[in-house]
Amino acid sequence: MRLQLILSILAGLPLWAASLKQTKPEDVGLSAERLGRIHETMQRHIDSHQIQGAVTLVLRNGRLAHLEAHGLMDSESNKPMAKDAIFRIFSMSKPVVGTAILMLMEEGKIRLNDPVSKFIPEFRGMKVAVAQESGAQAGPKQYYTVPSAREITIQDLLTHVSGLGSGPASAAEMPRIVRKPTDKLADYIPRLGTTPLDFQPGSRWTYSPGAGFDTLGRIVEIASGQPFDEFLKQRIFDPLGMKDAFFSPPENLWPLVPTTYHRNADSLKKTEAQNFLVSKSYFSGAGGLMASAEEYARFAEMLLEGGQLNGKRLLSPKSVEMMRSVFVPDTLPGRAPGRGYGLSVQVVSDPISAGYRVSPGSYGWDGLYGTHFWIDPKEKIVGIMMIQIDNPNRQLDRDFENAVMQAIVE
Repeated sequence: MRLQLILSILAGLPLWAASLKQTKPEDVGLSAERLGRIHETMQRHIDSHQIQGAVTLVLRNGRLAHLEAHGLMDSESNKPMAKDAIFRIFSMSKPVVGTAILMLMEEGKIRLNDPVSKFIPEFRGMKVAVAQESGAQAGPKQYYTVPSAREITIQDLLTHVSGLGSGPASAAEMPRIVRKPTDKLADYIPRLGTTPLDFQPGSRWTYSPGAGFDTLGRIVEIASGQPFDEFLKQRIFDPLGMKDAFFSPPENLWPLVPTTYHRNADSLKKTEAQNFLVSKSYFSGAGGLMASAEEYARFAEMLLEGGQLNGKRLLSPKSVEMMRSVFVPDTLPGRAPGRGYGLSVQVVSDPISAGYRVSPGSYGWDGLYGTHFWIDPKEKIVGIMMIQIDNPNRQLDRDFENAVMQAIVE
């Protein structure tokens, strides 16, 4: 009887009650001594006023081999960084959106080649901006528009080849459709359909920092029949046990959110906008999510394990394989050597050409304020670094990768 009671209590516990399995680094082929170089790397960047603090995490073979806090959450109060600090992950939100789209694709509710206008009619018949020759005249470029050769698709948005919100022509239109504080995705996204594309769909790769993945978030709402935030919580966060992943944290968790800073030549200055993109009504799939390093690691490990974690399957292995395949090669204009692009993630097709210290086929993405993660299928590694600088030195990403990879000893 007592055993049945214990089992019933355990069955009622949320999945997150079980933490990521910790292990000695040597048990998963890592050197504890060499992992210490991660802290040395972070400390060098702290001492040179590149960052004020960081949280770093390394998983290998599904086990947590490293989780460490470095520096400060807030320099004015001298508050030490916490391992469970909750960060504004900005564009690391995008792979979460990509996962949501692939889940709906598996259910037959979305096809990658579906035109966006199938879900949002305002995107039908979009125009492409063409810059006018201005001669010797100074001033902003003038544009005229031509019909788009084809409609933009779900795949175009996932891979940043749509031209939506990707350059100066579309940026010039943003004041006309400015997002209001009360707007939801359903209010704002249709207005994006009235803006010009910055190039013909599929002709080049140019990052869409906001418009593309916010539009995908609205498509998730339409295809699923759920508000975007509810879909992510019920279909991704809750099954994976990501209790501290959300668009806006409850009041009691704000003390765990680090202060954001701007990097100057030899100092750090607190940014004026501390709640940038944090909203309780507009759920930005492009950059609105917040999460701790350990919570995000659950999501990344799910992808590494072929779409499942702790017996909870979100995607099939084939869908994850497709996600990390190169849809946009480094030969397409706009891509850098050795760096292809998959469905919502960058794929390192040639680490030597890219200048990366990871295995071929590694994939992941970054966030505006310096967050960074990658998944290395060959070495079964997940690496996550969380910082909060609005103009980060991205060389730190490479330094962190180097500190992790040099710790692999078997």
